[in-house]
Amino acid sequence: MRRFVMRIVSRKAIREATARHSEWGASLNAWYKIAKNADWKNFAEVRNSWRNSDVVGRFVVFDISHNKCRLIATIKYRWRMVYIRRVLSHAEYDEKEWQK
Repeated sequence: MRRFVMRIVSRKAIREATARHSEWGASLNAWYKIAKNADWKNFAEVRNSWRNSDVVGRFVVFDISHNKCRLIATIKYRWRMVYIRRVLSHAEYDEKEWQK
C-alpha cells in the first residue's frame, strides 16, 4: 500500500525566516519534517501531530520555537498540500497585518 505524504509549498519561507532568526532553524526544520511526512485529512490530525496549532479563519497557525515563531499556512487536505503563507515573530503575528 502506497503511503501518501503532504507537499509543502514553499520551503523558501522557512529558509528566509531562519536567515532572519537563526534560533528558529531547528524548530522550523522539525515542523517541516513532521508536516512533510504527515498524511493529514483534517485539522484534528494536524493537532495530533503538532499540538500547538490553531485554526484562525481560513488559516492554520502553528506555534513554533516555544511560541516565539508563528507559521501561518493554508492546508488543502484533499490534495495533501500545505501552502506556507507567512512565518512571523510572535510580535509580528500580534499586529494582525497578516490577516488582511
